[in-house]
Amino acid sequence: MTRAFTLFVLAAALAGFAQSALASPITYVAILDGPSESPANASPGTGFAQVDIDIVAHQMRVQATFQDLLGITTASHIHAATALPGTGTAGVATQTPSFIGFPLGVTSGFFDQTFDTSLASTYRAAYITANGGTPAGAEAALAASMAAGTAYFNIHTNLFPAGEIRGFLVQPVPEPASLSLLALGGLGLLFSKRRKS
Repeated sequence: MTRAFTLFVLAAALAGFAQSALASPITYVAILDGPSESPANASPGTGFAQVDIDIVAHQMRVQATFQDLLGITTASHIHAATALPGTGTAGVATQTPSFIGFPLGVTSGFFDQTFDTSLASTYRAAYITANGGTPAGAEAALAASMAAGTAYFNIHTNLFPAGEIRGFLVQPVPEPASLSLLALGGLGLLFSKRRKS
């Protein structure tokens, strides 16, 4: 099992549990790599992204970690919406030329930023125009694209201007073994409460 896959499984399980505890935010995750680019490439770079979006609170938290890129970072953002889930390309939906604060000029790094999805500054101007001309339209379109599996997180570098690593954003599904452990823990708590009564 690769290190990136192990990290993904752990993060997906944690994100799935966290999502069930919160009502409004929806969590999406992506494994980033070169073979997932369009066109695919052989970059040894890997990464992981998590996007938590809450259209009621108008917030979107974007977290990403990446390493071993061949080129140095020039931009990163979310693209939406492709014609089909998990494949194809789309225009940039979020800030251009890059997320504010994303580490540029490096081959590895970490990013964690929360954006106000009710503000035009969170989106590319052309994305707002294409989705009703308002930030509210852009927010709804981006949330719908993520839910449909047609949005992807992309990291661009000087050697791969179209993107060195990317991954489609999907909702994490905890593995059955984790769900079983969670259920057992819940039953144990229920049993101990009944026993004390």
